[in-house]
Amino acid sequence: MDVKELLDTEVQNRNNSLELSYQKPDPLLIARRENEEYSALICALFAYGKASLIVKFLDSLDFSLLNQSEKIIKKKLSNHYYRFQNSEDVIQFFITLKRLKSKDSLENIFVRGYKKNSLVVEGLEKLIREIYAQSPYTSRGYKFLIGKIPSPKPTSPYKRWNMFLRWMVRKDNLDMGLWSGVDKKDLLIPLDTHTFNISLKLGLLSRKTYDFKAVKELSEKLKTFDPHDPIKYDFALYRIGQEKLLK
Repeated sequence: MDVKELLDTEVQNRNNSLELSYQKPDPLLIARRENEEYSALICALFAYGKASLIVKFLDSLDFSLLNQSEKIIKKKLSNHYYRFQNSEDVIQFFITLKRLKSKDSLENIFVRGYKKNSLVVEGLEKLIREIYAQSPYTSRGYKFLIGKIPSPKPTSPYKRWNMFLRWMVRKDNLDMGLWSGVDKKDLLIPLDTHTFNISLKLGLLSRKTYDFKAVKELSEKLKTFDPHDPIKYDFALYRIGQEKLLK
């Protein structure tokens, strides 16, 4: 079986809701339950570390707080923390998104940057800049959560952001497809260590450094398998690596 055939089979087999459960934890499980872009962004940006612990933390959050007063947000999240984010980081992140949500949709903001050249990184630059503009609050944990504002030549893989975009733009039995203004052919692979290592093993990637150039290289390679929907292979690659299916 060649690599494309292997991946196409994995995509087909895994395109079902059984792939998202507490037995096979993934932050998309919680994002799908909420089925709303701001809640999904929270799920995506907290998606680092062990999958079961990510899901446990996300399960503890009340996403309706995005529609509540800042006073209520502070009270309800006073005991919530996750790895690099203390309770104040979590509180301020919710307040930031609550402020932005009252003004505009994440899709509108992203598309304003993306539509100029159909570049995801330009959409992210616009969106991340707008998020930071909502609050003067800053800390290491808060900045880690949101990430750097992308430069014209970024180095970070932007894994959690590219995963969020996959959820928003693609539509199947896994991804939600809540956005209509972005073409799925322009998406970039959400490169994490599982996907990176398995892509090297399968010969999909020659770059040995885990960075934005590797993201671009792998995304372009996957376009040779499906030019219209290259990132449909992301979940399959991730699970192959996570489940150690290739020795």
